[in-house]
Amino acid sequence: MWPSPLLQRPRKRSGSKFLQFGIAPPLMALVKPIRLSDHALRYMSKRGFTIAEVEEAIRTASWQLAELGRLDCRKNFSYGAEWNGKVYATKQVRPVFVEEAAEIVVVTVYTYYF
Repeated sequence: MWPSPLLQRPRKRSGSKFLQFGIAPPLMALVKPIRLSDHALRYMSKRGFTIAEVEEAIRTASWQLAELGRLDCRKNFSYGAEWNGKVYATKQVRPVFVEEAAEIVVVTVYTYYF
């Protein structure tokens, strides 16, 4: 069962409790294919994320309402490697996506290192 919305701090207001409280994605979204846009694919090496990380983030992290009616989520991964000359313990992958009827389309992916 999903975590109780009463235990979570409210997020951006919307008509849906799922978006309002950042609850897990709907079950149907867990089986939809995930497709990365050309833009997202072009930035893979520049931002340092993998398709597997993006898919795991979308399938396991809580979704939030993002700008322009899009959705996003965040997932931390153990990293312990060098990025741009500095070693970081954690990499956070934040895909921005839209859920369509037949698939989830990733518009862009932001990656944070700390």
